[in-house]
Amino acid sequence: MGAFLDKPKTEKHNAHGAGNGLRYGLSSMQGWRVEMEDAHTAVVGIPHGLEDWSFFAVYDGHAGSRVANYCSTHLLEHITNNEDFRATEKPGSALEPSVENVKSGIRTGFLKIDEYMRNFADLRNGMDRSGSTAVGVMISPEHVYFINCGDSRAVLYRNGQVCFSTQDHKPCNPREKERIQNAGGSVMIQRVNGSLAVSRALGDYDYKCVDGKGPTEQLVSPEPEVCEILRAEEDEFIILACDGIWDVMSNEELCEFVKSRLEVSDDLETVCNWVVDTCLHKGSRDNMSIVLVCFSNAPKVSEEAVKKDAELDKYLESRVEEIMEKAGEEGMPDLAHVIRILTAENIPNLPPGGGLAGKRNIIENVYTRLNPHRDNEGEPGAAEEGGTQGRLVEALRQMRINHRGNYRHLLEEMLAGYRLAQLQG
Repeated sequence: MGAFLDKPKTEKHNAHGAGNGLRYGLSSMQGWRVEMEDAHTAVVGIPHGLEDWSFFAVYDGHAGSRVANYCSTHLLEHITNNEDFRATEKPGSALEPSVENVKSGIRTGFLKIDEYMRNFADLRNGMDRSGSTAVGVMISPEHVYFINCGDSRAVLYRNGQVCFSTQDHKPCNPREKERIQNAGGSVMIQRVNGSLAVSRALGDYDYKCVDGKGPTEQLVSPEPEVCEILRAEEDEFIILACDGIWDVMSNEELCEFVKSRLEVSDDLETVCNWVVDTCLHKGSRDNMSIVLVCFSNAPKVSEEAVKKDAELDKYLESRVEEIMEKAGEEGMPDLAHVIRILTAENIPNLPPGGGLAGKRNIIENVYTRLNPHRDNEGEPGAAEEGGTQGRLVEALRQMRINHRGNYRHLLEEMLAGYRLAQLQG
């Protein structure tokens, strides 16, 4: 939700770590959105007797960041501290919970934190109407527990292919639609009551006030789907990401892109940065967050891959220089013109799943070096800031604050689509 900026914010938040035979890296970017509403959790070594367990999650907030930020700090404790999760333990023992207790405890933790947040003054009185999806993994020495509530997504890459993916909770899914209708709601333009694009989320209490219905029977449910998978030696990596990533890349495309980048760099933050940059250049209009968790069998840096990637970078640099030099007599071409020429060419060895967008930063760096005074030419909206488009953005922002109508989302998406069409075409 939310209006869009005239220019994307591309500064990134990064983190990385290692332990329990795992390495992880993460990256998040605000992008075109007016606000940054994503959050994340990364814990290697769960306290209180589960030091060989780890937990990672991505939260995609909407209508504000309040719920997403709180969950990023407190969801894990609501899961591990409830009686269902610890049911098989004896007082003072280090006995690990069973598979069924973990799954039950995760579900209970989601319901408990949703109930707990409902009592926050700003959420109770309607001053804050935010909500958040949540996708995560809890990794024990033997299992990976995939956790999903909403339309963020997690995938497991094993033995050179996508082995598992969580399923998005969308209002048009038959099971979700049935619950929404049973609660007296409707699905219009693929949204709950024509407004909310996800059918399960934490927060969103405007959609959880149907009398006579339990918490999992409301228009929007806080209940996660939990799937356990036995770990295998062939496990390579897990990706957790919000829909700002998945909107422009399929499971297979993203995994192939990540695999190819891991063969070029062992810096997981850098790999995650490449992902969010590529998705931005592919046209994502949303906040973007990704957590990459690598097992010991993850792809390793290959000298051949590094060499090919360096050769590709060098070719693109020289090609951009040629295009600029050729057009010099007729005037400096804008960046969109350069991109169109390169897109029409059959350039070998582009990153699989990413294509030319995966090398957009290389192209832009050369272009900026040769045209240092371009002043954002070719960037949509820059010249119009404060004009008609700027006023429309502000009007949409006020609409978001004051009116929760059915058509706000369509207007925002049409405006963003217009901008991106200018940039890409």
